[in-house]
Amino acid sequence: MENKPIQPTGCCPLFDPAPWTDKEITWDNKLFAQDRVRCLFHIPLNMGQVMTRMCARIKEAGADVKPENFVMLSEENSPWQSVQYMSVAKEVPGLRNVRISGTFLTKVFEGSYKEVRHWYLEMLQYVAAKGKTASKIYIYYTTCPKCAKAYGKNYVVLFAQV
Repeated sequence: MENKPIQPTGCCPLFDPAPWTDKEITWDNKLFAQDRVRCLFHIPLNMGQVMTRMCARIKEAGADVKPENFVMLSEENSPWQSVQYMSVAKEVPGLRNVRISGTFLTKVFEGSYKEVRHWYLEMLQYVAAKGKTASKIYIYYTTCPKCAKAYGKNYVVLFAQV
């Protein structure tokens, strides 16, 4: 059987893990649009609605960034909500606009979303092995569940602010 190239779904772009694997990245006032997702014990309840709303407002504002520059971070700050950050080219009316600065260590993981808690602990060990301490950890879910299934890979990048 021949290997067919993976075709983009039209939803989430194909993700290349190489630029994010074991890197140190520094951001100086990187602009993000922010929104919140309701959760039940860290399981998102309205993620689709929030992502649809955010994407629509970003597109209306003409604030899209090139796919290779796009990052969507999730901050799991309680069992009841998470905060979503989408990188944008300019401020977006109707959404909270925030700037993130700092140095981040990144590590790419591949597998089921249910493994995030294990990856989180592995990320803390990775940061400690570098002689640093994480003040905050963001999660970059690179594809939605449907696209992860279509692509056959589910990459997740953890960003540890050090």
